[in-house]
Amino acid sequence: MTITIYGIKSCSTIKKTVTKLDELGVDYTFHDYKKQGIDKANVQRWVDKLGVDKVLNKRGTTWRKLSDEQKQAADAAVNTAIDLLVENTSMIKRPLVEGVHNKQPILLCGFDAETFDNAFS
Repeated sequence: MTITIYGIKSCSTIKKTVTKLDELGVDYTFHDYKKQGIDKANVQRWVDKLGVDKVLNKRGTTWRKLSDEQKQAADAAVNTAIDLLVENTSMIKRPLVEGVHNKQPILLCGFDAETFDNAFS
């Protein structure tokens, strides 16, 4: 399995991630949510491993545009939150980086240069 960056091409955080992985000499593929979508199984796996609070970006405009009822439903039930993430991929925190590097599983959510240095060194 190779490293996959999940995100949106125009996102500045994705651009930082790509630059960092290039600097570290890491091979990766890019999965663009806007063009390719995302399936529920991937989102479920990420939420299971990282928690919904880590994967769901409540700071973005997409979350803020949801109705109060949608927000309350997502807060009340993880499955509802997962369905919203699949329907509104802009609410998935970026980047989400997953794969295997040096025989070690990698699953990172969000960009932190030091974390990337440690994970890929």
